[in-house]
Amino acid sequence: MQQKKSKKVGSSSLVAGSIIAAILVASPYFFYLYEGFPDDQVWETSFFGLNLKYDSTYYKSIYVVAWTLSGKIIPFVFMLIWFFTCKHWWYHAILIPILMFAFQIYSTLNDDLSFVDSNEIFFLAPLIFIMLIFSYGIRMKIFDRIHNIDLTELERVSLKGDIKDEDGLSNQYEDDDEDDDEDDEPLFMG
Repeated sequence: MQQKKSKKVGSSSLVAGSIIAAILVASPYFFYLYEGFPDDQVWETSFFGLNLKYDSTYYKSIYVVAWTLSGKIIPFVFMLIWFFTCKHWWYHAILIPILMFAFQIYSTLNDDLSFVDSNEIFFLAPLIFIMLIFSYGIRMKIFDRIHNIDLTELERVSLKGDIKDEDGLSNQYEDDDEDDDEDDEPLFMG
């Protein structure tokens, strides 16, 4: 039974890997699909029985819109593939360029904007900040497990480097004598 289940998982993994490989190999052809679009302002076509009409008021050319979109959709697809296949701890950080490309695709299709790539940082900044905190938190937990460091001990250390006792008081020089002539300069660690 276990052998049969393992083969099923292996074959679905092989199919998924083959589809991803085919997309990556065919990506130059996908990028140059824009050359099949007309160099007109209005494009009317029937797609599966639907009569579709696109009027390019900002770019003034369907060809330019298709070229602009292909320059954003292809990297967007690459980022999605990378996000869903990445096995590293930091893979959530890939969401930032994915959302950036998604916003650029939306901006390209929105004919009312005058500049496509100008203000997306204001929309992405809060997400970047959240993803940075999330990724750094995961990194700290992994670093703790790999190096067997107890990060809870950091709570006992003040900003000056003094170790706090149970009462929260700093006791840096508990066992130092008053007659010691040590200077307060930090040690050279270089």
